Amino acid sequence: MAKPVPLTVNGRSVTVSVDDPDMPLLYALRDDLGLRGPRFGCGLGQCGACTVHVDGKAVRSCTVPLSAIRPGDKIVTLEGLGSPEKPHPLQKAFIDEQAVQCGYCINGMIMEGAAFLAANKSPSDADIRQALAHNLCRCGTHLRIIRAVKRAAQSI
Repeated sequence: MAKPVPLTVNGRSVTVSVDDPDMPLLYALRDDLGLRGPRFGCGLGQCGACTVHVDGKAVRSCTVPLSAIRPGDKIVTLEGLGSPEKPHPLQKAFIDEQAVQCGYCINGMIMEGAAFLAANKSPSDADIRQALAHNLCRCGTHLRIIRAVKRAAQSI
């Protein structure tokens, strides 16, 4: 029997109905709420494509069961980080640096990067590389991604 699960996603209170409370948060975000920022990559929390923020912390939504989300937890996806009219500084920097090629990893890079920049306002290149080391990208835009994070840090 489906059970209602209240969530706060991108500043909105929503409810999803689930049969399995251990269903990954990613499935609720994509399938029930229609959010396409977080992506299914590996399903094991290793690639970072599904990264979202829960109370400001970057988490892999493919490995976070809905049962782990507490009432009042604030979930932010790429769609809630900024808007086309007012993008987050990191989103704008990714555009300015043309840091997207295929785009599959970009959700994770931006979400991980935004959480990182919230904690480290003046990162070195080595800091940025370390922060994004567990986000997989196969397109070869790593240098642009690092430049984008650095650019965003300067504008925050």
